Amino acid sequence: MAAEEAHRLADASATAPPKNAAAVDGVAVAAPAAGGGHGRAPGNKLSLVPLIFLIFFEVAGGPYGAEPAVQSAGPLFALLGFLVFPFIWAVPESLVTAELATAMPGNGGFVLWADRAFGPFAGSLMGTWKYVSGAINGAAFPALCADYVARVAPAVSGGGARVAAIVAFNVAISVLNYTGLSIVGWTAVALGVASLSPFALMFGAALPKIRPRRWRATAADKDWKLFFNTLFWNLNYWDSASTMAGEVERPGRTFPRALLSAVAMTTLGYLLPLLAATGAIDAAPEDWGNGFFADAAGMIAGGWLKYWIEVGAVLSTIGLYSATLSSAAFQLLGMADLGLLPRAFALRAPVFDTPWVGILATAAITLAMSFTSFDTIVASANFLYSLGMLLEFAAFVRLRARLPAMPRPYAVPLRGLPAAAALCAVPSAFLVFVMAIAGWKVYAISAVFTAAGVAVYYLMDLCKARGWLTFSAAAADRGGSGGDAMMYRRQGSTASEVV
Repeated sequence: MAAEEAHRLADASATAPPKNAAAVDGVAVAAPAAGGGHGRAPGNKLSLVPLIFLIFFEVAGGPYGAEPAVQSAGPLFALLGFLVFPFIWAVPESLVTAELATAMPGNGGFVLWADRAFGPFAGSLMGTWKYVSGAINGAAFPALCADYVARVAPAVSGGGARVAAIVAFNVAISVLNYTGLSIVGWTAVALGVASLSPFALMFGAALPKIRPRRWRATAADKDWKLFFNTLFWNLNYWDSASTMAGEVERPGRTFPRALLSAVAMTTLGYLLPLLAATGAIDAAPEDWGNGFFADAAGMIAGGWLKYWIEVGAVLSTIGLYSATLSSAAFQLLGMADLGLLPRAFALRAPVFDTPWVGILATAAITLAMSFTSFDTIVASANFLYSLGMLLEFAAFVRLRARLPAMPRPYAVPLRGLPAAAALCAVPSAFLVFVMAIAGWKVYAISAVFTAAGVAVYYLMDLCKARGWLTFSAAAADRGGSGGDAMMYRRQGSTASEVV
């Protein structure tokens, strides 16, 4: 596989246009002058290791939150789920993300792909579905962090102290994101190491105590809806980092390697702690509520490790919210570059080169939602994410059919449209299953958000036509022969930077 990958990358490099050109459907297009476009200077771009940990935090952030899989079905099914599900869901999604993010390495990611495959309406609707899903997901983290802190400092459990903790958390992570994506990435590395370390120690301490017979236990009353929702919630959002593709150093090489590494790290990050905790202690499935990993660590190694895992949970929520805020802000920037949102969302901070309007808007939305109780809305986030993923898989197949000659520095090693469609078939079937088991409230809320997304698209179109708001100059060229070229040029991604 490594040799084949090297040959593909070498072929892509050999056929790439000169360094001062960008490839658009095989045609060389003049690239912007140095400092132009929205790409960052090469020295400031994300490298491999920070990108791995940003993807890790977009998806998981550690095994925290996996406990309901054991509670709903028992150790046997939880272990099988986290062993098998990455292959039928995480790997296909990662492969599709790797191909499309390297073929179109601009900020906005999946919005860019849907726009290219089906037009601006599909791109805008994709943006609504994924942004709302991500914002709802992100809104849980400040409140969750306050809950974890309250275990150590009970004063934070309610009232003004809790509000202050949530606001301080939000502001601190927003400032971190403002200082630059490279800093956010290396902070994610530190947070990842610190939050995963106690589980490595727990696994080592548990080895002498593991009895394999405990892994065969199952829950008496299985809750399959909770089980599959837990697997889905803990192993999705692999494509979120694609919204920052314009900030990645040589994405043609970096993105596939980062995704492969993140899939392996995330899968082991769930399996090893589950193997240790379920195999080393006798605990009924119903005991496995949220936070039980800390209790299990205390039983295995003592109170010191329980406390460390609780601290790790706080660090994990910091990484989760930081990564979510980054991807959401760069998604808005990409949508503004495409002319789907006003140009204000593409503004960057003068010193740190970060999308400060997108950061501020996303932080404000998630902060407002952090004080609400929204269990049904969280379920709707899964539904909206599923709609977006179905559109993403459709875009992958359509671009394979419509633009077979488009340069793809990394291409999923499948030949022909039937093979590409087959890759997407199993995860698409699971998405339909997740959507089918949702309740009527989820359908209603998702319909409202979708209608709002349609309204936003036509409102932006009206504002553009009437001149009420300022949009990207490149948006005016979308219908012309240079539209696709402008789409690449304003992202600042030259062919030499891709591979």
